[in-house]
Amino acid sequence: MALLVTAEPVPLITDADGVVRVGSTRVTLDTVVAAYGDGLTAEGIVEQYSSLRLSDVYKVIGYFLSHQEEVNAYLRARQQLAAEVRGENEARFDPAGVRSRLMARRGQG
Repeated sequence: MALLVTAEPVPLITDADGVVRVGSTRVTLDTVVAAYGDGLTAEGIVEQYSSLRLSDVYKVIGYFLSHQEEVNAYLRARQQLAAEVRGENEARFDPAGVRSRLMARRGQG
């Protein structure tokens, strides 16, 4: 009996906000790549993120290893966007003294 070898798609889906997620989970490509970069195995990643399937994590890691430049460019763009959003939020909502203001409100209630 011959083994039928077929190509399986990488389970990466880009959502409406441009965030790449693994399959139908909320786990992002960023998360899997960071965990892999921190030395976790595919099994370790699935242990931390139980919504992931082991076979999907292996496919994502394989994709990352084959497309490191593209994935790293995507990750850099995401980090830059996060920094911009953080800066906008800090400009709109001064983080200095947040704890004291919250404690003061708590005392009034």
